[in-house]
Amino acid sequence: MIIKSIEDLKEVKEKYEPLIKQRLGHRNGLGLTQILVCSGTACHSSESREVRLELEQELARRGLEEQTRVVKTGCFGFCEYGPIVMVHPGEIFYCQVRPGDVRELVEKHLIGGQVLERLLYHNDSTGKRTQTIEDIHFFQAQRRIVLRNCGVINPEEIGEYIARDGYFALADVVLHKNREEVIEMIKKSGLRGRGGAGFPTGRKWELTAAQDIRPKYVVCNADEGDPGAFMDRSILEGDPHSVLEAMTVAGYCIGANQGFIYVRAEYPIAVERLELAIEQAREAGLLGKGLFGTDFDFDLSLRFGAGAFVCGEETALLHSVMGQRGEPRPRPPYPAQEGLWGKPTLINNVETFANITVVLREGWEWYQGQGTSTSKGSKVFSLAGKIYNTGLIEVPMGTTLRTIIFDIGGGIPGNRQFKAVQTGGPSGGCIPAKYLDLPIDYESLKETGSMMGSGGMIVMDEGDCMVDIARFYLEFSQDESCGRCTPCRVGTKRLLEILIRITEGQGEMEDLEMLEELSYDIRDASLCGLGQTAPNPVLSTLRYFRNEYVTHVRDKRCPAGVCKALLHYTVDEEKCIACGLCAKACAAQAITGAPKQPYRIDPEKCTRCAACVAKCPRQAIQKGIRKDVADLGGEAGIYAGAGDTENRATL
Repeated sequence: MIIKSIEDLKEVKEKYEPLIKQRLGHRNGLGLTQILVCSGTACHSSESREVRLELEQELARRGLEEQTRVVKTGCFGFCEYGPIVMVHPGEIFYCQVRPGDVRELVEKHLIGGQVLERLLYHNDSTGKRTQTIEDIHFFQAQRRIVLRNCGVINPEEIGEYIARDGYFALADVVLHKNREEVIEMIKKSGLRGRGGAGFPTGRKWELTAAQDIRPKYVVCNADEGDPGAFMDRSILEGDPHSVLEAMTVAGYCIGANQGFIYVRAEYPIAVERLELAIEQAREAGLLGKGLFGTDFDFDLSLRFGAGAFVCGEETALLHSVMGQRGEPRPRPPYPAQEGLWGKPTLINNVETFANITVVLREGWEWYQGQGTSTSKGSKVFSLAGKIYNTGLIEVPMGTTLRTIIFDIGGGIPGNRQFKAVQTGGPSGGCIPAKYLDLPIDYESLKETGSMMGSGGMIVMDEGDCMVDIARFYLEFSQDESCGRCTPCRVGTKRLLEILIRITEGQGEMEDLEMLEELSYDIRDASLCGLGQTAPNPVLSTLRYFRNEYVTHVRDKRCPAGVCKALLHYTVDEEKCIACGLCAKACAAQAITGAPKQPYRIDPEKCTRCAACVAKCPRQAIQKGIRKDVADLGGEAGIYAGAGDTENRATL
């Protein structure tokens, strides 16, 4: 069906809306059972595809395929407990479903009408099992705006997107509104870019629209490269049409007829669903020439990134789209003035575009009422690291770190202490426990020395070494530097060399001053955002965890017991039962022993991989600082717990 009017959209909506309403808990007498199977990357890697295929085969074998529909969806967000299967009516939420569970699920639930208790979510703190998604604590503090369709619709069916009011905002804009009116709505909403520093979205659209040059272009930055970040990928996998619709609206507003989505080739599911969504939109007349019977033409195509982190920077991204080397260039001119092929180009990231149709449907007044005074709406975060509930969440701007980490995230496993959270990826900073009650928005994160970035959150506990964390992120940034400017190319390498010296017990107190001075020089002199923000992990850890740097330098000790060069493994002969498991686990053959005799570790051969520690049934292997490192100076001592600078014992 070619859609040329709002009436055509309503006709499609009426066809699919009953299915969607049932998934949202409405009892509409469909006489149909729907089984939603999460088909996002996390669940896909845990055999959700096999679960879905097994369900289809089992239903066909039992002759239930006519009254039961198996539906693939995007990410529910509860990635720690995938694969996820949700059955309607009843909204029964099953977790960690495996292909081997399918037959029992069909027999007991679909045929017998009984809930399969063992696959329900189990709350470790209460000991209870929860049947519905609304009763799971992980979801209760969230507010889904951008992720409104993820886990609800089939992302490969355009009709289901339309049933959720998809493409109605585009129709209204093209048929009833002028460009200035729409841009003014975006400005008044307070929406800011979700990909980095938070530049006002409406202002960027206005600047691009003001350029009296043709052609113009719209670009979606889907080159999500931060370690531990998967927000944009999940939106594209679960709701690709929301981005297509918003980009078409943007094309109408700035006077562009062509758009490009720059997506990582490493995201095969997102790429597949984007290609299908573009094809479906073209077939429906929602992309291409003469949209809704007007003279407005707009089309989209994909461009694939090869995984270069620097191509997340907008000018480097533009070079890559044009087939050139992905290197940043000086600004101004900004892409709004000179972008693709020297023409005005509007660039927003996936999450920013996913907010546009919400603003247009709900109204700028409604959107402005969400969030804080300076940061409107919600923010999608990916939770990873030392936390119970890893996954994808969406919360209103202004939500505290405590709520995210301990309420939604479930806290720190193993009764360990929260230490810090890294926000903003390699360009962000580490925020310590004293800021747990900090309301999250652009300004508050910047004041703490971090940034919003794209929305990755890596949680750390007392077992993490902050010097090693700074080294890890700087190693990533240094490796991903394009090398065009000297401050980033050389400066980050020098920073990394200092950090490596410190983690290997060869640092000096003067190195701490050098770290700070060099970090500020790199920040102030680098060409692009990657180099300018690369020192943030160093500066933030120096600011809040300076004592750990001092301990590494002065005492030649890693308080968290992480830095391998500062460690020494020995066998407690009184505890050793001579089982030999440690020797079998040692790839370096550094452990020797004889029957009924305690085993010993050769410090010269030992690579400090800790494989022996994991295998020892009696915890007989002790971890302490290396004697040869301790002799270099400072106070020798064994590891007695993270951050403990008092309780030491001489080797």
